[in-house]
Amino acid sequence: MVTGAGSGIGKAAALALLAAGYRVACGYNANRAGAESIKHADAKAVKIDIASRASVKRAVVASRKQFGRDFDIVVNNAALVQEKPFDTITDADWDRMLAVNLRGAFITAQEALPAMLAQRWGRIINITSIGGQWGGMRQVHYAAAKAGLINLTHSLARLYSGHGVTANAIAPGLVATGMIARELKSKAGRQKAAQIPVGRIAMPEEIAAGVVYLASDAAAYVTGHTLNINGGMLMS
Repeated sequence: MVTGAGSGIGKAAALALLAAGYRVACGYNANRAGAESIKHADAKAVKIDIASRASVKRAVVASRKQFGRDFDIVVNNAALVQEKPFDTITDADWDRMLAVNLRGAFITAQEALPAMLAQRWGRIINITSIGGQWGGMRQVHYAAAKAGLINLTHSLARLYSGHGVTANAIAPGLVATGMIARELKSKAGRQKAAQIPVGRIAMPEEIAAGVVYLASDAAAYVTGHTLNINGGMLMS
């Protein structure tokens, strides 16, 4: 299951996993057309609103009917982004951001875990952000949710790695997706992009390559790790 597979990193990850031989439930909430545009015999567009446990449960059932099994790999990619000065963020803004960007990953992982544990093999891959590592200026609630997602990854790795289920995160920097198009139009966004050591922003396919690696058996001994794919924006 790749959530938010209708565009951007999610779509690139779904396509890369299909190319690597996986069968992929291409999760979507609003962007059904984007998910259905992934034309492949082993792809299935699946409705999933990660803020709703009932919707996640229905997606698990839909996957079982389509592929004959539950999720072996979950890529928690779906997310909200919102730029606002800190003093204008409302309680509703904060709650919605955490409901999708943090609680959504918690729900999806929790619903996928029983089948993974039963077969003693699974992969949980959480797409976080460099903002969750160094904080946010105009996206404080987004950065806080992504920081929480990194810690959730650590916790899942501690709990379940011994049972064959690894948990890792990928922290992209600036990626050429519709999500950051507005930011890159601002003076601050252009300055941020100009300071990337590699000299450019990432392509979604470069993030997807990290997803394929963490999903593979080659990464069986990698867990609790945050893979920075950011062109040198943050070095650690």
